[in-house]
Amino acid sequence: MFSEKVYGLCKRIPKGKVSTYFEIAKALNCKAYRAVGNTLNKNPYKEVPCHRVVNNNGNVGGFALGTKKKIEMLRKEGVKIKNNKIENFEEVLF
Repeated sequence: MFSEKVYGLCKRIPKGKVSTYFEIAKALNCKAYRAVGNTLNKNPYKEVPCHRVVNNNGNVGGFALGTKKKIEMLRKEGVKIKNNKIENFEEVLF
């Protein structure tokens, strides 16, 4: 099932790192990055760190609990963010 594959890949992203919707879709051998985002928006599992998935350009992107909460969670893990964008994007990309 597509959603379970997305959640499985997302669980592999370590604290302090981020991945993108595009990279997750690519890892699944598809181009359905919007479907990845929709799947993560409906994430029912607390152990799936969907807040670690961001836009391909380094923007934080959306989050079911709101962008402010996503930024707060990423910052607690050491990810630097300025103006809703990951500052050291290439360094923290997983």
